[in-house]
Amino acid sequence: MIKKLISIVTPCYNEEENVEELAERIQSTMIKTGYDYEHIFIDNASTDATVSIIKKLILSNKKIKLIVNARNFGHLKSPYYALLESVGEATILIASDLQDPPEIIRDLINKWENGFKTVLIVKDQSEEMRLMFLVRRIYYRIMDSISEIPVISGAHGSGLFDKVVISELRKINDSYPYLRGILCELGYPIGLVHFNQPRRLRGITKNNFYSLFDTAMLGITNHSKVPLRIMTIGGFLLSIVFVLIAIIFLALKIIYWDKFSLGTAPLIIGLFFFGAIQLFFMGLLGEYVGSIHTQIRKMPLVIEKERINF
Repeated sequence: MIKKLISIVTPCYNEEENVEELAERIQSTMIKTGYDYEHIFIDNASTDATVSIIKKLILSNKKIKLIVNARNFGHLKSPYYALLESVGEATILIASDLQDPPEIIRDLINKWENGFKTVLIVKDQSEEMRLMFLVRRIYYRIMDSISEIPVISGAHGSGLFDKVVISELRKINDSYPYLRGILCELGYPIGLVHFNQPRRLRGITKNNFYSLFDTAMLGITNHSKVPLRIMTIGGFLLSIVFVLIAIIFLALKIIYWDKFSLGTAPLIIGLFFFGAIQLFFMGLLGEYVGSIHTQIRKMPLVIEKERINF
C-alpha cells in the first residue's frame, strides 16, 4: 500500500544552529505518523552556513529538498512560494526556529484526518517578551473588529493546508500575499491547534519593527476598508466642527469687537491638530496606494538561485 505524501515547508534565514535538529525532529515525528513526506527548506539568501548544512542533510536524507533564493525576498513571499511548490496530499508550514515544536505536526494531521481542509497553529501563551505578545493580541483584536472577514486571533500562519487549499492558492495572483488573511478569506473550515510557544533557544529572531509593521499594515490594507471609511467620515465631521468654530469666533469678534481677543493659542493648537490629522490620514492612504502599486507591478514571488533534490 502506497503511503500518502505530506509536504513540510520550513522557510529559513540564518538558522544554522537550528536546521539540523529541526530536520531530525521532523523525520522522527513523520515516522510515527505513518505518512510518507517531503521536507522542503526554502532559504532566503542566508549569510551563514545554513545552506551548506542543509546540503549535507540531503546526502543522508533524500526526503529533504532545498530552494535557495537569489536574494532575501522577505518573510511573507518566500514561504508562500514554497507552499506552491509542494506536491503532497497536505502541506504543513512550520517555522525553522523550533518555536513551533515539530512534534505538533501529529496534532495538525489528526485535525486534517477529521475533515478540516485548513488547520492553524494558535499561540495561547508565549515565552517571548510579554510586551510583544500583548501588542500582537491588541493587533489581532483590532483586525477582528475592522476586517471584512473573521480572522483567527493568535494564528501566525503556520499550520496544515489540504491540497485543495494549495490548489486555490496557486490560482491567486498575489505579488505580496498575506497568508493568514487569504486562508480565512477562502472560506474552508479551519481547525485550530493550540499551544504555548517556547522561547527561542538558539539564534536571534529575524523579525524587527519594520517587518512586523509591514505585516500588520498588509493585513489591514488587504482585508479592510474601514480605515478609508474613517478618513472619509472623520474628514467630513472635522470640517463641520472647524466651520462651526470659525463661525463662533467670527460672531464673538463682531459682537465684542474691542473686548474679544482672538489670540495665537487657538490658531496654533488648531493648526497643529489639523496638520497631525492630515499627516496621519495621508500616511494611511499611502499604505493603500503602496499596496495597489505592489500588486499592479506583478513581480514574481521569488527568483531561485538553485534547487536541489526536486
